[in-house]
Amino acid sequence: MDQTRQSLLLRAQTGEEQAWRGLTELYRPLILGWLNRQGVPGGDLEDLSQDILVSVVKHLPDFHHSGRRGAFRAWLRTIVCSRTTDYWRAIDAGTRGQGGSGATAALQDIADPDSNLNRQWDDEHDRYVLRRLMDLIEPMFEPNTLAAFRRVAFDGIPPAQAAEELGLSLNAVLVAKSRVLSKLRQEAEGLID
Repeated sequence: MDQTRQSLLLRAQTGEEQAWRGLTELYRPLILGWLNRQGVPGGDLEDLSQDILVSVVKHLPDFHHSGRRGAFRAWLRTIVCSRTTDYWRAIDAGTRGQGGSGATAALQDIADPDSNLNRQWDDEHDRYVLRRLMDLIEPMFEPNTLAAFRRVAFDGIPPAQAAEELGLSLNAVLVAKSRVLSKLRQEAEGLID
């Protein structure tokens, strides 16, 4: 298959260096933000995020998408949660003699796939990845094409209104939406579907 037609995930699984970098650049800020909100001290954020990304790189060639929506997101969440759990266990072991820490509660939340914490990860993941993929494909389109797509797809306005606002034909707006959405789906294949 032509590499330009493969998703970022598939290219990374086959070992394409640029795709690995793209996947790392895509997920590193999400992972850092999530770890920060979980109370990981600032001094440990970089090391823990690197540990997570090393695990992703190591295990990605063995990842097989089940075809179920969110399979990659759930796989990634498992790695993030596993490494975070290891981190909190190490913290908890070090503070046990001092009366414990909040690590035990964090471990319980992380371990439960139906917890609010994990639902938050899923929602945040999809929104974040979509924004970053938009940044990734932006250079491939004219500004008017992207503006039309954003107005219709993100802002939810009718295509006719977007056409009027942007000084485009209705057909141009519909084509813009279709082209950008197609490219997004191609790049996102396996990541959020």
